[in-house]
Amino acid sequence: MEKGINSSNNQKNNLEENYKKVKFVLWIILFANLGVAVTKILVGYIINSTSLSTDGIHSMSDGLSNIVGLIGITIASKPVDKEHPYGHKKSEIIASMFIGCMLLFLGLKTLFNGFTRFVNPQELNITLISLISLILTICINIFVTMYERKKGEEYNSFILISDSIHTKSDIFISIGVLVSLIGIKFGLPKIIDPIISITISLFILKACYEIFKESIGVLLDRAVIEEEKIIDVLNYFSEIKDIHKIRSRGSENEIYVDMHIMINANTTTEQAHELSHNIEREIKNRINPNCQVIIHIEPYHKKENVL
Repeated sequence: MEKGINSSNNQKNNLEENYKKVKFVLWIILFANLGVAVTKILVGYIINSTSLSTDGIHSMSDGLSNIVGLIGITIASKPVDKEHPYGHKKSEIIASMFIGCMLLFLGLKTLFNGFTRFVNPQELNITLISLISLILTICINIFVTMYERKKGEEYNSFILISDSIHTKSDIFISIGVLVSLIGIKFGLPKIIDPIISITISLFILKACYEIFKESIGVLLDRAVIEEEKIIDVLNYFSEIKDIHKIRSRGSENEIYVDMHIMINANTTTEQAHELSHNIEREIKNRINPNCQVIIHIEPYHKKENVL
């Protein structure tokens, strides 16, 4: 029993430490995004460029997604209570879906703007400052996206991965604008601008779909571990005579696994208890250390041949 308590406490401490690391990353990204936005707005004001100032205000949306992430992680890290016996961890998933909604709005807006420019082509204001600002923004956002994605995968954080996808969408938009500006500068037709916008919007909508797909999967308790992997672990124990009703749900940070196993009817309660602990330890070692395993033990009666 003491081993089980220690294991549970260690898992809880690791999860809390993980949330602290995710918060730290979000704060870093928030200040980076605000720095980019403020720089655009100030430079736009100094050179009297409305488009650059407007782009800076748009960049504030990246900071907003970071704030959403911080709120989601803060709620998710709250301890278990009577009303929430499984904790508040799905708050991170809900925050990810909110970012997905922001991304959906951005994708549809880019798509609409692209079609609008087909009907009403616009003159593009091409200046050296606008080109330098775009290149600088792209470089910063590439660093932010790579750093956030890497940390998201390292900490198995939905919110960091979703936020990195949101930032990546800005990279697509900025690169599209840059290609349009340079292309038109060197004589390409203005139609290239809406074509690039529509193409980028499709990439953004695809990224949005991926966020919703993963988030909804967790909320609907989609299976996290293939049943065959669990059976492969259970086959290691000769005491198990039959296995059925294997289920799994959750996310990589916290996976819930439950199953029914049948063992010899003469097995003592102490032996059955020890077996369940051994099964849980083996699943954690071979599949995922964040698994929480519930085992329903049933008696197995050997069927006698009736003549």
